[in-house]
Amino acid sequence: MAEFKERVFSGVQPTGNLHLGNYLGAIKRFVALQDSYDCIYCVVDLHAITAQLVHEDLKGQTRSITAAFLAAGIDPERHIVFNQSAVSGHAELAWIFNCVARIGWMNRMTQFKDKAGKDRESASLGLLAYPSLMAADILLYRATHVPVGDDQKQHLELTRDIAMKFNIDFSGKIASSGRAVETIVGEERIDAYFPLTEPLIEGPAPRVMSLRDGTKKMSKSDPSDLSRINLTDDADTILKKIRKAKTDPDALPSEVEGLAGRPEAENLVTLYAALAETSRAAVIAEFSGRQFSEFKPALADLAVEKLATMNGEMRRLMDDPGHIDAVLAKGAAKARVIAEETMADVKDIIGFL
Repeated sequence: MAEFKERVFSGVQPTGNLHLGNYLGAIKRFVALQDSYDCIYCVVDLHAITAQLVHEDLKGQTRSITAAFLAAGIDPERHIVFNQSAVSGHAELAWIFNCVARIGWMNRMTQFKDKAGKDRESASLGLLAYPSLMAADILLYRATHVPVGDDQKQHLELTRDIAMKFNIDFSGKIASSGRAVETIVGEERIDAYFPLTEPLIEGPAPRVMSLRDGTKKMSKSDPSDLSRINLTDDADTILKKIRKAKTDPDALPSEVEGLAGRPEAENLVTLYAALAETSRAAVIAEFSGRQFSEFKPALADLAVEKLATMNGEMRRLMDDPGHIDAVLAKGAAKARVIAEETMADVKDIIGFL
């Protein structure tokens, strides 16, 4: 009986500037996973048009995300880096999954409710169905693991639901095709074609909040550029943004528990700990009783030091778009080999001629 090959898939949307939260919460983890898994990292440009159809420079944004992947240390020779729209299997499998998934499942997705707002009737069909495309992104490569944050857990559950329904609905054909992988679900054994993808949640990934409002996540879409540290910001800009970051008038506490009810203070301490690769308790022990007028310069210096190499490499890569395009093209060719095999299997299982 065959087994699923362990494989990681993850993607980043090319919308807005990548910021420190994206790096600490996602890209840094992508780099670490390379040592344990075969990894596929995708710039999900098809997702970028679900909420906003027309973009000023989608190609430039796609190259920027790719530059961040490479500058952070993702190796496109050992692993696969490509843009989603270059592999047609993503859209093709998404349509099949639209027919597998149920409308009720889509209506329960909280991100659709958040992004569509009060006027859901004017939202695009793509925005409603985009979790189905996300499932296709993952299962096109029969990925066994996906690094996820809190905001994507529901979508990964939907991916598992779609995989399960496909496996059950076509169980006989999967078994007779010779492509079945025996999978235990509860106490039941099923002949599966798609894996039930598992989340990779490794430790307390830092939840980086806005520099202007410690109750909101740092976001590419925030209208205030002072709310985030972009990965392309130079040293002077980083210093200015941290100097202007919102704080409260009290000194840093003597215990981590003293950060409770102080979201901006907690955010800056969390940022320092993540950049220094230490604990918040260690940061508090070092800066206990000191004012933010002393802490902010230390945080700014640390941020500049940690981001300088990546910042410089990103800028160098962005000055050579031909190289980035070549990396994406080579990655798409490798991805296409896997995707085409999956689509041939799926079409045979469904019964398409």
